[in-house]
Amino acid sequence: MTETPSVYLDLDEYDFELPQDRIAQIPSDERDASRLMVIDRAGDAAIEHTTFRALPDLLSPGDLLVVNTTRVQSARLRGRRETGGAVEALLLGATNGSDTRDHYRALLKLSGRLRPGIVMTFERDDAAPDASGLEAEVVSVEGGGEVVLAFEHGVDPCAVGEPPLPPYIRRPREAPGDRERYQTVYARVPGAVAAPTAGLHFTDALFERLAERGVERAEVVLHVGTGTFRPLDEAALSSGTLHSEQIELPEATAAAIARTRERGGRVVAVGTTSARVLEARGRGDGSVEPGAGETDLFLQPGAKFQVVDALITNFHLPRSSLLLLVAAFAGKERVLAAYREAVEQGYRFYSYGDAMLIR
Repeated sequence: MTETPSVYLDLDEYDFELPQDRIAQIPSDERDASRLMVIDRAGDAAIEHTTFRALPDLLSPGDLLVVNTTRVQSARLRGRRETGGAVEALLLGATNGSDTRDHYRALLKLSGRLRPGIVMTFERDDAAPDASGLEAEVVSVEGGGEVVLAFEHGVDPCAVGEPPLPPYIRRPREAPGDRERYQTVYARVPGAVAAPTAGLHFTDALFERLAERGVERAEVVLHVGTGTFRPLDEAALSSGTLHSEQIELPEATAAAIARTRERGGRVVAVGTTSARVLEARGRGDGSVEPGAGETDLFLQPGAKFQVVDALITNFHLPRSSLLLLVAAFAGKERVLAAYREAVEQGYRFYSYGDAMLIR
């Protein structure tokens, strides 16, 4: 497992000015039509500007792409309290329930004080006029703004939900296409409340071209949690750990990495989530330990990457753990200079934005 040394971090050094119009509110017309910035981890090579569909020409035969196959759940629910007031919930996952009701951890937004006993009804905007909503009750109020909601046993609350778009996408409701576009084409393991956004640029046709190029693909799982939306706090900085997230690295992926090492190829992590899984399961010699569990690995400047040789990633929030991971991989000054150029060149930032290849 990759170890991150304890170093003093001044988050002010990882801040940058970003005009509001650089924050992508909608996806590009075509997934692989997004722009792609290419930088080198070392040396003074000039920054390259291209499009994502040029990726096969930027990788080499024998390279291995590692993708995160988590699937985003329709975890944002909207509805009304018994009193008529609007309410919004973000489901965080199931927890221990009872014989008659299923319990879910959630973040809840409503007017008034959070307390047990509040009853609400959730329904989709496009539900038929005669459709019945889904009733829930607050059964407990937890720390950190969380509650536990009780639903009727056996129902799926995500059936009335919508994609949990990040708060910087400022739209009152989901737009046509969000259910498809805020999901990678290879998503198949439900469990995330946010998309692994570097993967949003891939298409089936692009994967075909990558395969023809001799680039292999392998899979991991990291179920992205709400910590991805929350600012870094002093506890994370002092402990050197992040919110814990469920991960899985299959035997087949460990074998694919071993083959890649034997043939001299590169392990290319698609997104910071894939990078965290690979480094969390790293053995220290470039190989990985297959298995499932959780990770709270915080990759920040000073970390030594043992498994990942190249990284595909979107442009991240200032002062965030994701930006720190990218800076750890490619160097703070190099990354911040690339971000400044991205702003100047009109790149689109964050979840629905453009991408960067660090090789």
